[in-house]
Amino acid sequence: MYYPTSALLIEYLILAIVKGHDSYGYEISQTIKLAANIKESTLYPILKKLEKAGFLTTYSQEHNGRQRKYYTITNSGKEQLTFLSHQWSLYKETIDGIIEGRIRHDKN
Repeated sequence: MYYPTSALLIEYLILAIVKGHDSYGYEISQTIKLAANIKESTLYPILKKLEKAGFLTTYSQEHNGRQRKYYTITNSGKEQLTFLSHQWSLYKETIDGIIEGRIRHDKN
């Protein structure tokens, strides 16, 4: 996609993905890539930041003889997701309003 994606929007997407079900890094990255062109070198520091903030926890599970690190959302993560969802709605309404001509800054 053409539009750049901020780290905060990636955080929002990660929390939304993990809210639905526990997930591992590659699966998260492939889902985000449907909307944003990100690299794993961008994703993993954001996952670490969310974990450090207490929004995600991790556990390891074997899959095909290898250990996978799964991410799961915490209660704090769910609260952050609710906050980011509200902020996204406001942002989207403002952008749509400007594009559709419903919102403009009047010079006074």
